[in-house]
Amino acid sequence: MVSRIATGEIEDTADDSKAHHREGGKKGGAVRAAALTPEQRSEIAKKAAAKRWSKQ
Repeated sequence: MVSRIATGEIEDTADDSKAHHREGGKKGGAVRAAALTPEQRSEIAKKAAAKRWSKQ
């Protein structure tokens, strides 16, 4: 489908009806980070890094 849109065979009809969901998610991360202590943020970051590196 992507190639057909790129070549102009069909028109892209992106549905942006859920844009408000994305906006809420963007705000939520900043609010959560502001509520956490630096130690809590550090612990979360360490766990995330360990998870990323363990998959390789």
